[in-house]
Amino acid sequence: MSAQRVVIGVDSSTQSTKALAVDVETGAVLGEGRAEHAVTAGAGRESDPEQWWRALGEAVAGTGWADRAAACSIAGQQHGLVTLDAAGRPVRPALLWNDVRSAPQAADLAAAFGAAELARRTGSVPTAAFTAAKWAWLHANERAAADRVAAVRLPHDFLTERLTGEAVTDRGDASGTGWWGLDGYDRDVLGRIGLDPGLLPRVLPPGAPAGVVRAGMPLREGALVATGTGDNMAAALGLGLTPGRPVLSLGTSGTVYAVGRTRPSDPSGTVAGFADALGRWLPLACTLNCTLAVDRFAALVGRDREDVEQGGTVVVLPHLDGERTPDLPHASGLVHGLRHDTTPGQLLQAAYDGAAHALLAALDDVLRAGGESPAPDEPLLLIGGGARGRAWQRTVLRLSGRAVQVPEARELVALGAAAQASALLTGEPADAVARRWRTAAGRVLDPVTRDDDTLERITSTLRRARALQEAPPGER
Repeated sequence: MSAQRVVIGVDSSTQSTKALAVDVETGAVLGEGRAEHAVTAGAGRESDPEQWWRALGEAVAGTGWADRAAACSIAGQQHGLVTLDAAGRPVRPALLWNDVRSAPQAADLAAAFGAAELARRTGSVPTAAFTAAKWAWLHANERAAADRVAAVRLPHDFLTERLTGEAVTDRGDASGTGWWGLDGYDRDVLGRIGLDPGLLPRVLPPGAPAGVVRAGMPLREGALVATGTGDNMAAALGLGLTPGRPVLSLGTSGTVYAVGRTRPSDPSGTVAGFADALGRWLPLACTLNCTLAVDRFAALVGRDREDVEQGGTVVVLPHLDGERTPDLPHASGLVHGLRHDTTPGQLLQAAYDGAAHALLAALDDVLRAGGESPAPDEPLLLIGGGARGRAWQRTVLRLSGRAVQVPEARELVALGAAAQASALLTGEPADAVARRWRTAAGRVLDPVTRDDDTLERITSTLRRARALQEAPPGER
C-alpha cells in the first residue's frame, strides 16, 4: 500500500488564518487550524504582516500535519499593500483592501489614463481597494516610509516568500494590483504612481512551484510550495469552477464572479477583469459591505441575524465602510422609507436586501465580461460565511430568481490552496483536483419568483441618493 500523501492549504484572510490538512487522493480534511488577526478601526484599515506570519504558524500547527505534509500553498486576501525593508521586515502595517483612504489616488489614476484605457491595459478601472492606489497614497502621505521600501508584496506573496525565500507571485493575485497587464507589469502605470518595478516579485506561470520550505519554518523542510494566489481565485479552484458557472460569496466583503474564457475589460468599473490562478480569467464584482454590515444592523435593532420579517417598504443601503460596487468610497449607511409601522425585523431584512442588491445586479455583467452568456437556469453557487444562513439563502433566492446551490464543503479558499498544492504532486490542473474531490457538491434550493419591486425600490433609492453618497464627509 502506498503512503498517504497529505498537503496543507492556507487561507490568510482579513480576520484570521485558516489551514486545512487534506488527503491528496480523496480530498478528505484530516486536520484544521485557525488563528485570529487584528485589524485597525477608524479612517484606515491596517494589519501587521508579522501577525499573519505568527497566525500561519499557529494554524498550520493546529492541523497536526505540519511536519509531514508533502506540499503546501497559501491563498491570501487580495489587494493588500505589504511594504518591506532591505531585511524583509515590514516598513509599516499593511494597507488592506477595505482601506478607502486611497480613493483620491484611484480617481487621479483613472483621470490620468482614462477609465477605458486602464481597463484595456490592466483589465480593471482601479478603485480605492486596488494596490496601485494604496502605493500612490503611501507615496503622497508617508514619503519617508515609502523611501525605505525595498520590496512591495501582496499578502500571500509575503507569506510564501517567508517560507521559501523566493520573491514570486501568481497572475491571479497580480491582476488585482492595478499595475499588471497582458504583457506583465505596466511600466507606465508604475511610473505614474512612483513605484520602481524592481521592487516587485516575479510572476510565475500557472502550475509552477514557488520553491520549497526552508529550514526553521513552520512546515517540514523541503516540502513543495505552490505559487499561491488571491482568495477569490483560490475559491474558484476550490470549487473546481468551469467557465460560465456563477458564484456568489458572502463574507466580510461580497463577491460575484465566474471563470471566463476571454479577458474582461469593463470601462464602467463595475466588473474587475481579474485573471484566475490557471490560464483563464475571473471577472468579478465586489462590495465592501456584506455580512459584517448586516450583523451590525442586527445589533442595532437588537435582533438575532436570522430574525427577519418580510413586508414594508423601507430601504437600507448598508454602506458602513464606504462602498466599492457601486464606487462610493465616501458613502455611509442610509435608511430610507422608515414608517411608524416599520418593524425591527423588516429593517433587518432591508439590510440583507441592500447588501445583496449590488452583487446580483452585476451578475449578468460578470458573465458577459468573461465571454459567457447568462444562463438563468444554472444554479448560483452560494459560498462564504453567510452561505449557510437561512436569511441569506432566502434573500438571494428572492432577489435573484435563480436556483441556489450551497456546497457542503467549507473553507473553500483553503481547499483551493490545497488543490493547488496537490497539483504539484499529481501533475493535474488544480481545478481538476477539486472536481475529483467533489467540493462543489451540495443541496440545490429551488428558485422562487424574483422580487422585482424590492430591486427597483433599492435601485431608485440609490440613484436619488447618489449625490449625498458621493460627497466626502463634512460636505453632506
